[in-house]
Amino acid sequence: MGAVRGVLLDESVLLSDDGSGNPRLKPGAEVLLRRLRYSNLRVAIFLQNTARIYSFSCISLDAPDAKYSFNQLLLDWGIAGDSCFYVTSKRHDAFTHEIKNQGWLTVCVGVDSGSVMNKEFLFINKLEELLLTVCSLSKKAMQKSVVVIGYVMKPSREEDFAKRGALPMYPTQNGLIFVPLTFDIPLLSQLQDVDAVLHKATDEIVDFNPHISTHFSHGISFSKGMQELERFIQDHPECCMIDPLNNIYPLLDRYNIQQLLLGLQELNMKDHCRLRAPHFLKIDNFHEPNLRDQLSEANLSFPIIVKPQIACGVGDAHSMALVFKFEDFKEICVPLPAILQEYVDHGSLIFKFYVLGNNVFHAVKKSMPNASFLKSSSEKAGSKPIIFDSLKSLPVATDDQFSVGRLQGDIQSLDVDLVKSAANWLKTKLDLSIFGFDVVIQEDTGDHVIVDLNYLPSFKEVPDTDAIPAFWTAIKSAYEARKTN
Repeated sequence: MGAVRGVLLDESVLLSDDGSGNPRLKPGAEVLLRRLRYSNLRVAIFLQNTARIYSFSCISLDAPDAKYSFNQLLLDWGIAGDSCFYVTSKRHDAFTHEIKNQGWLTVCVGVDSGSVMNKEFLFINKLEELLLTVCSLSKKAMQKSVVVIGYVMKPSREEDFAKRGALPMYPTQNGLIFVPLTFDIPLLSQLQDVDAVLHKATDEIVDFNPHISTHFSHGISFSKGMQELERFIQDHPECCMIDPLNNIYPLLDRYNIQQLLLGLQELNMKDHCRLRAPHFLKIDNFHEPNLRDQLSEANLSFPIIVKPQIACGVGDAHSMALVFKFEDFKEICVPLPAILQEYVDHGSLIFKFYVLGNNVFHAVKKSMPNASFLKSSSEKAGSKPIIFDSLKSLPVATDDQFSVGRLQGDIQSLDVDLVKSAANWLKTKLDLSIFGFDVVIQEDTGDHVIVDLNYLPSFKEVPDTDAIPAFWTAIKSAYEARKTN
């Protein structure tokens, strides 16, 4: 038999009584159904209403044609040579005999196995173990031809990737199976059949204290689950991280990012646009007595964009300000330490570059307007600094601040080959497999300025037909490279 292809869920797995005779979803059922929806597995439910909500096929056991419906389901699924699960929480199930005739495996959830010793039955304790069981049996069936990738990321990010088909539980064309890891059950049992871990570790940052150590990364506190995962990887070299935590630390620190980008000057060539980092200055206090001199030495002039040194993972990492005069520093509450960064007039366009292994993609998005428009907005608000959250309230250019003709000109002026050389340079420097960065083109000089770097971006501006296969290839290549080191 091949990998697990189909999952048929009995209502007993999903529903319990709410105490008033009404059914309700059991804990963990909604998460399971959401993940199965985008798993690339064939899924059906013995419960009409729940099946409809999640767009699954349904079979009514009470109907006289239940057996016909089941056989029709098999035809619709078109499964040949693959395994299927029937999942139930009933010890004695009238449908088990029919399942047995089809050669399916019955998975019993939360049921005492008693003296049952039968290869056609499998017993698990919790619903959360089901997807791990699916992947484990698929790996056993296909042996070395598949690589199981466990992943850790916040639910909204997981759903964004899953909806686009990026995290399937049925093997991809290059032999990857994805399974979510949870910190709600012991990690050891989850990682036994996992070959590598894909993580968005910044989703697991719980605190940042810049005063603990002179080493920036020492001030970052991860969740207990993430710490446990890191210890497991250290103790079990047979399981690796696609991108180790040490490799992503530089992207958590905007000061480190700025220093890294200074090296871009190595790539500049005669008769090409200049590729560079923005001018910047790190400060610990907005009231430093020699701040004016420091700004001058850093080649910074107003307006200046102020960003927290911590780049992501904590609530205020994206709390920023645009200041137009020196006195504005007294009115902002951007967390310290902070990075004062040159604001580059860029015609309201930003180029989003995504590095997925050896593939580099880019897309164009509207961005903040030029400084003159922003200054005008500030003056209308009483000449105050502009305070914003770069994820939630970025002051994007309006139509009257944006020219379609300029859009075409700026796109044509983008030196893609130059920026791709920067992508390869960054990939070598960072030793990361999946990351993104933002480029703006300075209006008066044509300079290509890299203003931001981030790990495991969504790359949703790139068509899924291009991005998802490249994503899988990047993960497989990174796994193979890590295993040989």
